Parts: sequence; structure tokens; C-alpha cells
Amino acid sequence: MGMQMGSGNEDDVIADINTTPLIDVMLVLLIITIPVQLHTVDMSMPVNKTAPPSKPPEVVKIDLDDNGNIFFNGVASTRQNLDAQLQQISLMPDQPEVHLKPTKVTEYRYVASVMAEAQRLGISKIGIVGNERFIR
Repeated sequence: MGMQMGSGNEDDVIADINTTPLIDVMLVLLIITIPVQLHTVDMSMPVNKTAPPSKPPEVVKIDLDDNGNIFFNGVASTRQNLDAQLQQISLMPDQPEVHLKPTKVTEYRYVASVMAEAQRLGISKIGIVGNERFIR
């Protein structure tokens, strides 16, 4: 059980067959002759039956400055006018998105009051935008 060594005589011939090349050839033939197996799974994927929206959603912009002054779509507005405009938005069947954009030093009470009024009126598409300006 070990390697056979000659007795030191160089004329001794080892009669064992070197099986390494034979095994290599057999493995190559085995790999080549095995048919390629495709593992597939039949799946029925859902199909989108509705078309994507043909137009982008309407956006209403409400800006708040440092002192809490309100700008509705770029036009200065009062608190009473804003309430009336938000009331009109809430009655629309397809409400536009309301983007609320305060400045960096706007007090939170102004932002919270606008958001509370929008929520009270049932406006569901409202969000604060422009926060990327404050990230350093």
C-alpha cells in the first residue's frame, strides 16, 4: 500500500499502468456525452390590462416663506384663500398632487397648519418637497 520503489537497480521496469490520463479522458467523454438539461419552470405571469396614465398628474404648489406667508402656485395668498382653494381641490374627483415647499427657516407650525387643513378637507395626495436642499 504505498508506492513501489525499485530496489535501486535502474534496469527494473515498473509494470503498473498510469491510469491518470485514462481517467481524464473518461471524464471528458462523460461530460461531452451527457445531454444538456434545461431546467425550466412554466409560469403564467400576470398581464397588465390597464394602460399607463396618458398624462402626468396635475401638481399644485404651495410655498411657505420664512414668515409663514403662503404662495399658491407662485401667487401670494392669504390663509382664508388657501382654505377655499384647498376646499376646491378636495371636491375634485381626481385630486391633483399638492406639493408643500417650506424654506429652511420656516417654523414648523406653519407647515403643520397647512398639512392639518389639507387632511381635514380630505386631500390625500400631499407631500413636502424640496428636502434635498437641506442635506449637506
